Amino acid sequence: MGIAEFFQSADVTLSAKLLEIVYLVTGLVCIYAGVRNLFDETNARRIGSGAFWCVLGLLFVVGKWIPAEAAGLLVLVMVIPAVIGQVGMGADGSKPTEAEMQEGFAALGAKIFVPAFSIGVVALVFALFTKISSLVGIAVGVLLGAVFLMVLRPKANGVRVFLEDSRRMLDIVGPLVMLPTLLAILGATFTAAGVGDVISGLVGMVIPQGNLVAGIVVYCLGMAIFTMIMGNAFAAITVMTVGIGAPFVLALGADPTIVGSLALTCGYCGTLMTPMAANFNIVPVAILEMGDEYGVIKKQVVPALVMLAFQVVMMIALVL
Repeated sequence: MGIAEFFQSADVTLSAKLLEIVYLVTGLVCIYAGVRNLFDETNARRIGSGAFWCVLGLLFVVGKWIPAEAAGLLVLVMVIPAVIGQVGMGADGSKPTEAEMQEGFAALGAKIFVPAFSIGVVALVFALFTKISSLVGIAVGVLLGAVFLMVLRPKANGVRVFLEDSRRMLDIVGPLVMLPTLLAILGATFTAAGVGDVISGLVGMVIPQGNLVAGIVVYCLGMAIFTMIMGNAFAAITVMTVGIGAPFVLALGADPTIVGSLALTCGYCGTLMTPMAANFNIVPVAILEMGDEYGVIKKQVVPALVMLAFQVVMMIALVL
């Protein structure tokens, strides 16, 4: 199906069409960051940076409409600069000065939280009350937040400001911006490769047959550990449920709603303890310019272990 057919087809949902528009805008922002880096003479790695962001943006824009082989080739081209360490940032001339930040704080104060909250609130509204993807809701929330900031400070907040700040954020995060997507793909790959069946065979040699409590404990711990390896609880739950959850917990009559929701929260505990969850634990370090690369993780380990123990006990109590 071509682009025109896709958007004109009555068989394609409004949610899918809007989501493609979101991907298009995301891709254009990445391409903008790539072009700006390419012509930034203060960036010693401008060629690699420009190539990485432009190809990533191109994949967002046309990835759905080109053959899978071509998309795969573009991915390989995209990761080369990242692998050889040629993605970086130059002298950030768009970064606001201390005086500008103080001026902005004086003008906005606590109102700065309105656009931030609008993202989550609008996404929640879309998820609960519409059939449109919550990802579209996030994009609408971002748009509303931008409009709010433009209304409050029209001279200070224009389209160029938002584009430059988007570019600066991408430069700070760097290639790690792709890690959540790649990890999600890894989860699907593991499932298709039968990793869940292998895990099921190994666990079957350890867990006593028909022991629901042992199955729950291993399932919950497995979710946390596998999430630490993969960096993504949504990727881990597919493999862990196929390998442990289904044969050793659900097969014994446990409620899938309770088991599934609590298994995810166990995975989230693993998220708090791993650098693989880069968007949670490594990106903030880069943005806040923290001295300790693993400072966020070190502060979260004890609370994560406490919460994990609580989730295990809760699942046992609710299932038995």
